[in-house]
Amino acid sequence: IGVTFSITMFIALLSFMTGLNDLLDGLILNRTPHIRLFNDIKPTALQPLIRSKDHQGYYPFISSVKSSVSRQEIYNSSSIQQALKADDRVLGYAPKITAQVFFNDGNLDITGVVNGIDERSESRLFHFRDYITSGSGEDISKVPNSIVLGKGLAQKMTVNIGDVVQLITAKGERFPLRVVGTFQSGLQ
Repeated sequence: IGVTFSITMFIALLSFMTGLNDLLDGLILNRTPHIRLFNDIKPTALQPLIRSKDHQGYYPFISSVKSSVSRQEIYNSSSIQQALKADDRVLGYAPKITAQVFFNDGNLDITGVVNGIDERSESRLFHFRDYITSGSGEDISKVPNSIVLGKGLAQKMTVNIGDVVQLITAKGERFPLRVVGTFQSGLQ
């Protein structure tokens, strides 16, 4: 009886761990890229204090180093995409633009992140369509000024497919976007 119970518990725990690994693969690993290309924001090597003639010969201790004036976009991104497409070792790439925004809900502003994606690439590489709970992810490319909201945000804002949500960027620009679907990936 003891051996039978031990083997049964071993099989049950092994099955639990296998299921948990599959769940984590589906929720996290299949939703993140293996390699991420971005333009890193670095501090300026020559800070204004170092350039000052009054402070030559001194060692400056700067506690709030300012970043250099550079753009956040990747330089020469189209040629990088061409090189990735031509490389046989690369299975695919999915371009993405990310922006921090506010979703305006009456007199409340809810913070969020918007990811601009190529729906076909995202679905092929990261199974985006599998996470759509209502509507269609394909409508992003068909309906102008459209968005697929996370299911939790859609419930919090009480919006449905076809409704228009107001999005405000960090620069204060306001965009009305039509909801074409909701998704739930397991990550908030």
